[in-house]
Amino acid sequence: MNNMNLIPLYPEIFLLLAICAILLIDMFLADNKRHITYVMSLATLAICGVLTVTNFNDGVSVYLTNNMFVADPMSDLLKVFSYIAVGMTLVYSRQYVTDREMTNNQLGGEFYSLALFALLGQMVMISGNNFLVIYLGLELMSLALYALVALRRDHTVSTEAAMKYFVLGALASGFLLYGISMLYGATGSLDLTEVARAAASPLVNKTILVFGVVFLVAGLAFKLGVVPFHMWVPDVYQGSPTAVTLLLGGAPKLAAFAICFRLLVEGLFSLAVEWQQMLVVLAVMSMAIGNITAIAQTNLKRMLAYSTISQMGFMLLGLLSGVANGDSSHAAAAYGASMFYIISYVLTTLGTFGTILLLARSGFEAENLDDLKGLNKRSPWFAFLMMLLMFSLAGIPPFIGFWAKLSVLQAVLATGQVWLAVVAVLLSLIGAYYYIRVVKLMYFDEPVDHSPIKVHGDMRVVLSLNGLAVLALGLMPGALITACSQAIIKTLAS
Repeated sequence: MNNMNLIPLYPEIFLLLAICAILLIDMFLADNKRHITYVMSLATLAICGVLTVTNFNDGVSVYLTNNMFVADPMSDLLKVFSYIAVGMTLVYSRQYVTDREMTNNQLGGEFYSLALFALLGQMVMISGNNFLVIYLGLELMSLALYALVALRRDHTVSTEAAMKYFVLGALASGFLLYGISMLYGATGSLDLTEVARAAASPLVNKTILVFGVVFLVAGLAFKLGVVPFHMWVPDVYQGSPTAVTLLLGGAPKLAAFAICFRLLVEGLFSLAVEWQQMLVVLAVMSMAIGNITAIAQTNLKRMLAYSTISQMGFMLLGLLSGVANGDSSHAAAAYGASMFYIISYVLTTLGTFGTILLLARSGFEAENLDDLKGLNKRSPWFAFLMMLLMFSLAGIPPFIGFWAKLSVLQAVLATGQVWLAVVAVLLSLIGAYYYIRVVKLMYFDEPVDHSPIKVHGDMRVVLSLNGLAVLALGLMPGALITACSQAIIKTLAS
C-alpha cells in the first residue's frame, strides 16, 4: 500500500525535531543543570516509542515517499527495541560521562545529541526500501558514532580508535556503494521491490548481479563486524570510552540485521543460493576466530569484542538457512530465529557493559578481567546479575541466550546442514570457557579493589531489570519468539 499518509514517519520526524530542540536548549544550560538534557533525551525516546507502538498496522506494510520508506511489522518491532537499547545506554552512561567531563561546557550535551542522531540513522536504515535511503541512514549513524568514539579529544587512545574506525568505515562504504552501483547497472533501479523483480527475471545479467552481491556482502560484513572484516572491532571497543562502546554494541546491531534483511532477503532473494554460500564462510570463520581469540584476552572490552564477532557469526546462521535445495518453506522461521537472536544478544550485552560502567569511577576504568575479581564480596546483587548475563551469552539454559541459539540451530537443521550445526555447537562450547571464567573471577577470587560501589537509583533499577529480563525471557521465551516470527511472516507476505 503506497499513500501520502505521513503518520508512519512521525517517529523519525519527531526525533529530528527533538534533537534540534535538545541541542538549542543544552547550549544555555549550566554544568549543574546538565541533567535536563539527560531527561529530555529519555523523554524523546519514550515519545518515539509511543508513536511507533500506536502505529502498528495489523501486519500491513505501508510504503511512503515513492516506495523509499516502508513501515512494516519488522521495522516497528526493531525500532521499539532500538529505543529501549539507546535509553538503557543513556541511563548506564550518565554517571560515566559526568565523571569524565564528557558533558562540560566544551562539549555540552553532544553525547546525548550524537546518540540520538545515531538512532535516527538506525531508524532510516530499518525502514529504508531504497538502496540510497539505506546508505544515507547508514552514513548518518556512522558519522555520529565516529564523533562519539573521538569525543574525549584529549584522550590519545580514543582518537586512535576513531581514526581506525573512520578509515575502515570509509573503505566498507566504498565496497557497499560499488556493490550498489553494479546492482543498479544490472537491474536499472534502486528500489528494492523493483530490484527483486528484475533480479528474478531470466533476462538479467547474472554475472554482474553476483559481483554486486559480493561487494554488498563485504560492506554488510564490516558493519556486522564479522571475519575477515572484523579488524576494527577489538581496537574500537577497547579504545572508545566505555559508554560509547556500549552504544556501538547495542542498537546498531539491530539496524545492521535490518539492512541485511532488506538488501539480501527482500531485494536479492532470488540470489539466495549465492549469498548464502558467502554467509556460511563468514559465519564459520567468525565463530572460530571470535571464540578462540577471546580466550587469550585479558582486557574485558577486547574479550567482549571478540565475543561480539562470534555472536554475529552465530546470528548469520539464521540468515543463511532460509533456502535449501530450492525450498524456501522454512525461510520465515529462519529469519525470525535470526531476528530473535539479535534482539536477545543486544539485551544481554547492554547489561554486560552496564556492569562494567557500574564498576568504573572517576579516574578508573574497569577494563581488565582482574577488575571483576571478588565482585561477589563487594556487591553480591550485581555479581549475581553479571553471572546471569554471562550464562546467557554462553547459551546455558534456562536463559534467553540458550533459546536464541536453539532457535537458530533448529533453522540450520531444518535445511539439512547438520555439519554446520555441529560446528556451531562445538565452537559455542569453546566460547563458554571465557564467559564462565568471568563468573569464576567474581565468585572465587579475592577482590583487588575494595572501594565501595556507588550506584545511582535509576541505574540500579534499570540494570536490575535488565539482568532479570534475561532470566524471565529465558523462562518464558514464547512471546518474543512468536513476535519475531510473526513480524517476519507478515513483512514477507505484504
